[in-house]
Amino acid sequence: MYKNASPEEVKAVVAKAEEAYGVLKGYSIRQRASFMRKVATEIEALGDVLIKTAMAESNLTEARLLGERTRTVWQWNSYANYAELGNWLDARIDFPTAMPSPKPDVRKTSVALGPVVVFGAGNFPFAFSTAGGDTACAIAAGCPVVVKAHPGHPETCALMAQAIESARVKCLMPEGIFAQVFDDGYEIGQMLIKHPAIKAVAFTGSFKGGTAIADLAAQREEPIPVFAEMGSINPIFLMPDKLKQNAAEIAGQFVNSVTLGVGQFCTNPGVIIGVAGSDLDIFQATLKQVAASTPAAPMLHPGIAKNFEKTKAKALEQNGVAVLAKTEAEQAENYGGLVLATVNAAEFVSNPTLHEEVFGPYSLLVVCRDAEEMLQVAQALKGQLTSTLFATGKDLEESEKLCRAVQQRCGRIIFNQFPTGVEVCLAMHHGGPFPATTNSAYTSVGADGVKRFTRPLSFQNWPDEFLPDELKNENPLEIWRTVNNELTMEPVHPVAAN
Repeated sequence: MYKNASPEEVKAVVAKAEEAYGVLKGYSIRQRASFMRKVATEIEALGDVLIKTAMAESNLTEARLLGERTRTVWQWNSYANYAELGNWLDARIDFPTAMPSPKPDVRKTSVALGPVVVFGAGNFPFAFSTAGGDTACAIAAGCPVVVKAHPGHPETCALMAQAIESARVKCLMPEGIFAQVFDDGYEIGQMLIKHPAIKAVAFTGSFKGGTAIADLAAQREEPIPVFAEMGSINPIFLMPDKLKQNAAEIAGQFVNSVTLGVGQFCTNPGVIIGVAGSDLDIFQATLKQVAASTPAAPMLHPGIAKNFEKTKAKALEQNGVAVLAKTEAEQAENYGGLVLATVNAAEFVSNPTLHEEVFGPYSLLVVCRDAEEMLQVAQALKGQLTSTLFATGKDLEESEKLCRAVQQRCGRIIFNQFPTGVEVCLAMHHGGPFPATTNSAYTSVGADGVKRFTRPLSFQNWPDEFLPDELKNENPLEIWRTVNNELTMEPVHPVAAN
């Protein structure tokens, strides 16, 4: 139903976005926020049609999609509120308080980068796709967005684009503030990345896709930032004292986490590490019991199911890896059944293949001889979105080096909870060191994600009436600003120069 965009259509779309970027500078933050809230309303107005369409295209359940729609609406509303709050502008004012003084009047704010390309994700058709958090953050920052729709759910993408367009018309926003193009290959995406008017890229998906985009963006005459979230294996460390107390309970919860969403989350726990002994034996026995009765479920689409089988087979054929537990029932085509494998720590540390993500209901138990070998496993890990410690206070006191090693390698460190589930809040950091992302300084979940699409700009000795509102003396936006190193909402009264 949806034909691939032509190069001419892409050029026209980007030209509109570039034009809208200039026009948007004349719109206030409050106007953008009002538009964002209207987008949220229009998404809700799509009603059952949106849910049923996404169910048909993704194999996701109604309950899961209802929850994801609620999250998506929350993202648009909460990011709109954050935009109006103005903290993300990081407004700073330094000026002389007495004359004569050699100190100049310098004021700094954050300005929009320009048109942004967003690549929609396959596993979250609402929250990380056409009208997902990347799109909301870019628009909050004042950047027009061109979305490359995910081919796995084109009808859903079209409905979401329809909601954004309806909100645009009702709020009288410029036509090029949002556009969406379709392509089931790579040509159009590459063309968008290389277009000189595009100033940033946001991507959620595989390591292969993210690094290809980052490489292409770096080869431009003007390199641009790529904010790619590429997943991770999200290690879980089972500390001895905690395992002694709750081995069976943790095992049951672990299976639930690995199979949530048929394992198709970037925060799926792909590896769990413990020290050999009777407590780990109880843990493994419980895994076998629970896994055997865990049913298989349909994966998002045949391409993901096929890739799951391929990457799972590659992991299982590695030296020293053995299947520990799995779904016993027969599986239909394109279904994903739980597979839990095991390997010793020495093999894991020495084999980079075992550190690669298997996207689906799969996880690997790494068995260590002692605490020192567990530390070696932690030190061998690459960058992660999350790392988890199941521990008691005693465990933490006795594993200071391990805790430091884990913190250095993740964007979110979790205590006695599982990583699946990412709260949309300001304190959330959904990012991490490479290869989890291409830029560990930024998050793709939570309102701080707005900062990805801005850059600092200082104004020196500018007349007050020509400054951006957030830097004017009277503070018309009523936002918090750092004035001569003090945080305040009060107006400023610079001493006039002679």
